[in-house]
Amino acid sequence: MRNGRPGRPFFVSGYARRETPRQRQDEYDPAEGRSVPPVSPPLTHRRILAMALPIVLANLTQPLMSAVDTGVAGHLPGPEYLAGVALGGLLFSFLFWGFGFLRMGTTGLVAQAWGKGDEPALAATVVRAMILAAAIGLLLLALQGPLIALGLELLGGSAEVTRQATAYCRGRIWAAPLALANYVILGWLLGCQRVRIALGLQILINLVNLAAVLLFVHVFDWGVTGIGAATAAADGVGTLAGGFLLWRSHRSAWPALRLAALLDASAMRRLVGINIHIFIRTACLLASMGWFAHLGAMQGDTVLAANALLLNFLTFMAFGLDGFAHAAEALVGSAVGAGDAPGLRRAVRLCMGWAAAGALGYAAAYAAAGPAIVAMLTDQPVLRETAAHFLPWMVLAPIASVWAYLYDGMFIGATQTRTLMYSMLLCGAAFLGLSLGLLPKFGNHGLWLSFLTFNALRGLTLHLAAPRTLYRAPGASVSANAS
Repeated sequence: MRNGRPGRPFFVSGYARRETPRQRQDEYDPAEGRSVPPVSPPLTHRRILAMALPIVLANLTQPLMSAVDTGVAGHLPGPEYLAGVALGGLLFSFLFWGFGFLRMGTTGLVAQAWGKGDEPALAATVVRAMILAAAIGLLLLALQGPLIALGLELLGGSAEVTRQATAYCRGRIWAAPLALANYVILGWLLGCQRVRIALGLQILINLVNLAAVLLFVHVFDWGVTGIGAATAAADGVGTLAGGFLLWRSHRSAWPALRLAALLDASAMRRLVGINIHIFIRTACLLASMGWFAHLGAMQGDTVLAANALLLNFLTFMAFGLDGFAHAAEALVGSAVGAGDAPGLRRAVRLCMGWAAAGALGYAAAYAAAGPAIVAMLTDQPVLRETAAHFLPWMVLAPIASVWAYLYDGMFIGATQTRTLMYSMLLCGAAFLGLSLGLLPKFGNHGLWLSFLTFNALRGLTLHLAAPRTLYRAPGASVSANAS
């Protein structure tokens, strides 16, 4: 039984058989190629935390690669090296963030196959996503010349900084297919609820990056190109390690895969539809962030710099709250795949509770330590004073934003991505209108009010849409929404 229903077939070594839940749970062994557990552990508070905390730690490893690159570039003879690495890294951040749908879409589809106990469908989903990642990566390689030149021109920078940034980008771009494959691998791991392995893989990538950047720059004397190549090498090792885990975990499913099944028109339409929706949603979010930065710049360098400092508060907050959002992706997706309506509601309820507690914790921490955090980020009195005027918005930010993060995760897990896209488009338009109306009247306070309202509206619109999308009978009509 699973939440009061008879057990389903469990695919083991290519055939289906029925056993008692206890027998089937005891026989679950990823090392032997049986990696779709037929019975999930009970959904408890402890399990939510066991999933969320490793994700938080994995998120915290993300800035480490940039920190290592920055530290090495900062010791090269001239400020143009550090500026070039920063500019090139920013270009790749925008570029790869735009293809984040490879991770998110994979998580939702894998989680549903995982919850259903359908290992062949799970394996086919990952292969399709890998094919898409390879196609995009190869396209980036083919267009690398004009892509790098145009991107760096739009970002600006002196001629020498642009030259160093180009060298960094040319060293890193060759791993584009591997970096995108790592998105798919991470989506697979999260969808299968193997969050500790995801953390271990992120740590491995960072350690390889550290060793490679020291080798390429200080031993081979490759300069900024070596810094980019080190990041590429780390991505390559991550892909090899993740690919091996993927093959080993589902090795009983690979022989059964057929090209016709992988290229099934309905499945491909669903995958592409989900990814297009998430891409548009992400593009709208990036445009909104760019608009926020633009309006901050219009108020002068001091306000622009103060806003940049305060955005670090949102980054710190996202590291923590995204852990519950990612956990919600996997748990909601698994419940949808299993057709488990009570399990879906319990997953939503528990994730909401912990996310709300986390948001209140961040709000309290920012209220108590906000000035101290600003002081750690800058020693310039003018910036400290300016940022202090807007610190109350940082206290409100976790409470206003948490629901957007959490509902994003839940709708991605349920692959209700069309609704997610429409919500972001509507809220982006609202942010544009609010900012144009409030900025002239209230200055930077009006800008922050508009931005927090944007985040709050994202959560509100998805909450209102949930009864007719997210909470419908799991598995009944998910694909219709995603196609």
